[in-house]
Formats: sequence, C-alpha cells, structure tokens
Amino acid sequence: MPRLNEFNQSIGDPILQWTPRQAPTPTTLQGQFCRLEPINAKRHGPDLFAALSTAPDDRDWTYLFSEPFATMGALMAYLESIQTSRDPLFFAIVDSKTQTAVGYLTLMRVDPNSGVVEVGNVYYSPLLQRTPAATEVQYMLMKHVFETLGYRRFEWKCDSFNAPSRSAALRLGFTFEGIFRQAVIYKSRSRDTAWFSIIDSEWPVIKAALETWLSEDNFEPDGTQCMSLVDIRQRLVSRIPTGLPTARQ
Repeated sequence: MPRLNEFNQSIGDPILQWTPRQAPTPTTLQGQFCRLEPINAKRHGPDLFAALSTAPDDRDWTYLFSEPFATMGALMAYLESIQTSRDPLFFAIVDSKTQTAVGYLTLMRVDPNSGVVEVGNVYYSPLLQRTPAATEVQYMLMKHVFETLGYRRFEWKCDSFNAPSRSAALRLGFTFEGIFRQAVIYKSRSRDTAWFSIIDSEWPVIKAALETWLSEDNFEPDGTQCMSLVDIRQRLVSRIPTGLPTARQ
C-alpha cells in the first residue's frame, strides 16, 4: 500500500538520509577482459580508427547521433572535441589482450541530486561485439555507478527501432519502462525513444548474474558460454536477497 499524506494523497517512499552524490569523474576501471579509460585522442584515436575500419558497412552508425568517420582526421577531430567533456563523460574500451581501443561509451545526463545517470553513445566495433568484454564493460560501469558513486538509478535509452540495443538492455537486466514518442530529432528524422533502467535494489541480483556469467567456469575451452546471462539471472532471482543498502535505507 502506498503512503498517504495528510490530504489522503498517495506519496512515494521517504528518503531520510539521502545526500547528493558526486558526479562521475575521469577514472580507469580495470576488468578481466578489458578496461575503461578516460578517452584521449592521441592515445586512443589510431586504435579506434583501425577498429571501426573492420566493419564491412556503416550499419552500426544508423542509431548513433554521430556519423561514420571516413578518415582518421575526422575521428581525431571528434575525439579532441569530446575528450574534456564531463557530461557526457567518454570512456575508451581497451582490450586486455591486444591493449588496443576497440570501442567507446559514456556516462551522461548526470543528475547527482537524485542519483541518476545514463549510459549512452555506445560504439562497439566488430572487434568487441559479441565478446565477453562487451558484457564486462557494462558490468564495470554498473558497479562503478551503484557501488562507488552510490547512485539510485542507471538508465539506458535508444531509438525504439534499434532492436539490437533493446535486446542488449533486456539481456543485461534492465527493465523496459516505455516509449517516449517523438522525443528526439536527429539525422533529419524523428525518434521515438525506448527507456530502460536498473535501480539500486535490483543491483545485487544483476551483479551476481553478471559475475557468474563472466566467470571462467561459464565458458567452454572454445569460448562458448555454458549458461546464458538471462538463464543465470532467472535462477538467481528467487535465491539472492536484495541486501545491498539502497537510497531508501
């Protein structure tokens, strides 16, 4: 039952000890398969251009706000323009084996007062797509947001037509919240935006599932997964207590 105020109106849960959180700052997050580094044009530009050049066509850019980078100069100019930004805050994704940048993404639309942040501007080159590192990137970012920064809500938004992005959000454990119609104009077209989120009380189960999926025991010698992330989470959901402290505690 919802709480009622003195006017018999339903109101939300009390937030008694909340304090505004720190905004994300440039930092390095180290994982098993990859790491996230503050993006730097000179350090990451050549690797990123080589990585994006492995794509057979430009379909990966259809739902991104930026256009494909046809030349190294165009990419370098873009990276130089965003490397000092703090919202969005850009990270390069560096493969642990090759020590080369294979993609990038951001934390954006930061709201420290309410503890809300979005992951966005996600570009995974073919060298990163469908690899354990692609999942580990999101795990590291979620852990940073919920456990280091102490945020309450982690958002994922995409073009409603972007089926791969929507499937990825659901696989990772985000909850679909609905469609914002005609929310954005980009690339001379209208975008209906699909909204997804994870909140702090959901993080313990999602964390346990991601860590189980990423463990060495979950992969065959040829790299094939033993159990899917969705199956692991479904098995855990009835057994893992949501015991991490949340903003409401």
